Amino acid sequence: MSKKAVKKNIKKRKLKINKKRIVFAIFIVTSLYICYTVFLLIKQPTDTFTIEQGEVYQEETDIGYMIRNEQVIKGENYANGMEKIKAEGEKTAKGESIFRYYSKNEEKLKKQIEDLDTKIQDVMASETGIYSSDMKIIENQIDEKVKEIRNIVDVSKLEEEKKEIDELVTKKAKIAGDLSPKGSYLNQLIAERSKYESELNSGAEYIKATESGIVSYRVDGLEDKLTPNNFSELTKKYLEELDLKTGKIVATNEEEGKIIDAFTCYIATISNSQEAKKAKVGDKVKIRLSNNIEITAQINYLAKQEDESMLIILKFNEQISELSNYRKISFDLIWWEYQGLKVPNQAIAKENDLDYVVRNRAGYLDKNLIKIIKKNDDYSIITPYSTEELKELGLTEKEINSYKKISIYDEILLYPDLSRID
Repeated sequence: MSKKAVKKNIKKRKLKINKKRIVFAIFIVTSLYICYTVFLLIKQPTDTFTIEQGEVYQEETDIGYMIRNEQVIKGENYANGMEKIKAEGEKTAKGESIFRYYSKNEEKLKKQIEDLDTKIQDVMASETGIYSSDMKIIENQIDEKVKEIRNIVDVSKLEEEKKEIDELVTKKAKIAGDLSPKGSYLNQLIAERSKYESELNSGAEYIKATESGIVSYRVDGLEDKLTPNNFSELTKKYLEELDLKTGKIVATNEEEGKIIDAFTCYIATISNSQEAKKAKVGDKVKIRLSNNIEITAQINYLAKQEDESMLIILKFNEQISELSNYRKISFDLIWWEYQGLKVPNQAIAKENDLDYVVRNRAGYLDKNLIKIIKKNDDYSIITPYSTEELKELGLTEKEINSYKKISIYDEILLYPDLSRID
């Protein structure tokens, strides 16, 4: 090998070694920079939080069993079928008819009455001499009702309007009959219709409300089991053995109905939380339903279970009609809620059994003694101490005079290290 080739190889090796040294040097510098940055973050965290007004609450999601004052109503002719007079969820007064059972030959009688109505209408139309001011008024009322029906969507309301029209037509026919000669064909038809109508009404069984309240046809057989009269008999095991499906709508019953107390309702739930174990009868809480509506409730009954969990009966007076479709629901139980200066718990440090936050103002850090009003797992509501409270804590006059109060929009550190703050 020539001297020129040897020199070229030596030059290539030196260049290769230099490249390795440069890469290694870059790696060392980068590693040192990363370590230094981590050190700075540990020494003085850069994460901050701006204090704002907010709300802190303690809640849990529970399963609830609906307990109501309910009275089931059933007549004797339930096998004939039912016609609802009051709609599901409608309010009723005591003594009002809420539904009726059909008469034995109802379909046949209705068809006979319908055929007679057609004949009566034809006869009245042909007897042009029959006229009175009363009939004209009734005709106008019928025309108005027919116009109203076109815009009605509610089935129960539609049925009600149709019945009123039938009554007006019957009334018109009777007036026409009175104006017709005795023994006329029109009078014979009206008399025959009255006979069938009387037979239809006498054969039907009308069921009336025994109490005022909310009408429901969702009868599930638990009306006498889940009642306010037996709270002491309810247990976790008893409720679970009912084997109910959460959120399932109770099926409509076609043989009976019931009246629900419109003013008071209850939810039974089982909770193993610390709040439940500290709760007392009479405590006020809130219930958030699946439709996100919040209602106020009161703890009406408490009983410790064998597994140390708590049976809680909550009493309330809102959304009763809306909840009448269900027997078992999922809901949020809100134990408490507070409003004020809201900060994350990781921004609070403890020193000598006192709570502090570290405020950052233009890079200058100072620790501020704060009082925690209420806290949950994530956030706290805080406030500064008053002068009297600082004296009770044992602070000197100098410390009290130099006390810096935390306020809204102050910037505080997350994960503060009090040992590094003077």
